[in-house]
Amino acid sequence: MSRKPRIEYRGAVYHVMNRGDRGGKTCKDKLDYELFLSAMDEVCERTGWRLHAYVLLPNHFHWLLETPEANLVLGMKWFLGAYSQRFNARHGQRGHVFQGRYKAVVIESDSGAYFETVSTYIHLNPARARLLRDPERGLDQYGWSSYGNYLGSARGRPGWLDVSRVLGNLALKDDSKGRRRYEQYMEGRMRELRTREGKRMYNAEWKPIRYGWYAGSEEFRQRLLVKVKKAVAGKDRLSYSGAAMREHDEKEAERLICAGMKILRIGKDDLTHAGKGDEQKCMLAWLAHAHTMVSHKWLSDRLNMGHPQNLSAYIKKAQNRPPAARLAAKVINK
Repeated sequence: MSRKPRIEYRGAVYHVMNRGDRGGKTCKDKLDYELFLSAMDEVCERTGWRLHAYVLLPNHFHWLLETPEANLVLGMKWFLGAYSQRFNARHGQRGHVFQGRYKAVVIESDSGAYFETVSTYIHLNPARARLLRDPERGLDQYGWSSYGNYLGSARGRPGWLDVSRVLGNLALKDDSKGRRRYEQYMEGRMRELRTREGKRMYNAEWKPIRYGWYAGSEEFRQRLLVKVKKAVAGKDRLSYSGAAMREHDEKEAERLICAGMKILRIGKDDLTHAGKGDEQKCMLAWLAHAHTMVSHKWLSDRLNMGHPQNLSAYIKKAQNRPPAARLAAKVINK
């Protein structure tokens, strides 16, 4: 059986899902869920991704993900690898945490009700999986979902979570009234899901996002097929080429390093003559690493930090240190 096409382009929106290897757990306890959210925060920072809805369950996860750059594959490779390493280290185990190939269904987001359909599917997952202690109390009792963020003020949300498009699809505003109406809307969907007719209706509505390779109109499908054809023919390098993405990341990393050097008042000669693990070099390496997907080799060469294998230790040296955080705040807000 042939694999469904993997499509990348700027501004693409996906329903992303992956399960634990052989049905195993991807989150065993509260600390794992927090570790997962931390990795989500990091990959969104590095790639520029925006999430519009998510749910984390014991053995799989769902995202409604938007990629402003054509970097789904690159970002997912980093995320799945990084979380797996941290999960295995914490539990003292080896091997795969996730099954081999994640699902990424392309969503038509600029017309129709597909945005609303996917976000509803994602937020109803704890009810469908019977993870709610009291089904009458509502979906907000499940803590590992973006649903609770939809009901709270913007101040408490992660910077990468955007609720405006889902609410806007329902003609709602991100204010107290709009949030109450969204809660009422989702409670209605949950009641429908408990009925036989509701289950039948939703199974038909959700079939494309569960089993298909896209969710949208026939016109949207034809546009996607054109993109696939161009990619296969090698004519759409801007959207699909790994080389183009590397060039983008290297330019952004160069911008961050130059801005950081200016703030630190250091020049090219300082990078040449300072030690491989110099504190300021470590700060610059961490800054570029945290906000781009640039390779360790590129960073090591650019900052004269020796063998790329040592870069992780140098980055860790600066990570979570106040001087590095202050530098990042000045560069990013500049």
